[in-house]
Amino acid sequence: MSKPLVAIVGRPNVGKSTLFNKLAGVRLSIVEDTPGVTRDRIYADCEWRDRRFALVDTGGIEPYSQDIILSQMRRQAELAIEKADVIVLVTDLKSGVVATDAEVAVLLQKSGKPLLLCVNKCDSIGAPPAEFYEFYNLGLGDPIPVSAAHGHGTGDLLDAVYDLLPPEEEDEEDEDLIKVAVIGKPNVGKSSLINRITGEERVIVSNLAGTTRDAVDTEIENQFGRFLLIDTAGIRRKSKVEDAIEKYSILRAKMAIERAQVCVILIDATEGFTEQDSKVAGLAHEAGKACLIAVNKWDAVEKDGRTMDEARKKLMQDFSFMSYAPIIFISAKTGQRVDRLMELIKFVNSQNAMRISTGMLNDVLGDATARVQPPSDKGKRLKIYYITQASTRPPTFVCFVNRAELFHFSYQRYIENRIREVFGLEGTPVRFIIRERGDGKA
Repeated sequence: MSKPLVAIVGRPNVGKSTLFNKLAGVRLSIVEDTPGVTRDRIYADCEWRDRRFALVDTGGIEPYSQDIILSQMRRQAELAIEKADVIVLVTDLKSGVVATDAEVAVLLQKSGKPLLLCVNKCDSIGAPPAEFYEFYNLGLGDPIPVSAAHGHGTGDLLDAVYDLLPPEEEDEEDEDLIKVAVIGKPNVGKSSLINRITGEERVIVSNLAGTTRDAVDTEIENQFGRFLLIDTAGIRRKSKVEDAIEKYSILRAKMAIERAQVCVILIDATEGFTEQDSKVAGLAHEAGKACLIAVNKWDAVEKDGRTMDEARKKLMQDFSFMSYAPIIFISAKTGQRVDRLMELIKFVNSQNAMRISTGMLNDVLGDATARVQPPSDKGKRLKIYYITQASTRPPTFVCFVNRAELFHFSYQRYIENRIREVFGLEGTPVRFIIRERGDGKA
């Protein structure tokens, strides 16, 4: 089940991005710095009162030219409205109600979506000033006074957002259904691959990059099992994302990754590895999804007896930060190795959901520490008392130690490699949580 979407809209210079950063920073999960991962400020995961939702900053609403301000604003606002479950209209106390505020308010009212009016820059504590009441003229109900810069009123705003979120659905997981997101930069053949797997023209295919704008779901059943295939819009470099629709395509691709259990990272064999491929892969890695790298258009590459081995070695270097991901060379056009791809998807999904008993884990830990002694610092040596698996998707292990700062990254990688050698865990990232025994600190 995907998270509800909350869009922040409004005219330029009212403090939308400041408010977005303040709300996103309240309970945004801390994620380790992963190679190849970029942060896009348009999108953030938030949590308030044990309810998770996605927050979108329509920062691109600001026009590049003053003479097209209203048309640009309408286009951006309509895109935000289209997918949002709740809309927050941000206005500016200091400039008061202007014609553009009224223009956007009318547009939002026509949408019929749940709507909140936020009056930013109410920086003084206490009763709002007299000019605050002017915003009732927009006809959007009671305005909520907020200071994005200082954080005043953000709790009240989040409470109001919480009240308008759609009711939580029961997450009815079909254990047999594997959700697969096909991700990659534009024009690598994502839609062609899905059409090949399904055996029909399910998705529009074109040589024009950016044909796919929405994530498209296709459920299939074949000899390998049942799959929900999610075709996503290509993820471009941030510098190339100028078109308003494309900004929301990126958002939808990220949300497709969140919904999926397995991510197929598609690469164009005729172009080879690019920095953008690394960034796309980083999104799936950071999300903890089962991953595999599929090199498409392999039929178009001139080959000799060593071509595939050399290409595989180079890709293993390029994707060194996710060395666990298997690599397969396919052709969506001819169907080459597509059956093998389906087998791999099923395999890495099972690896991502693997659960290992505490007894077996500690046997491996004992063997690993006997082979390579834990590190020490200033006469104090790391002691790992025991290890247990806390969760799956991805496999997450909790290590109880005497001093967390002694458990260096290099030794964590060594322990991870020993666990992978014994249990496999191919195609899935692994997470470690380090706790000091007795005080509960992580």
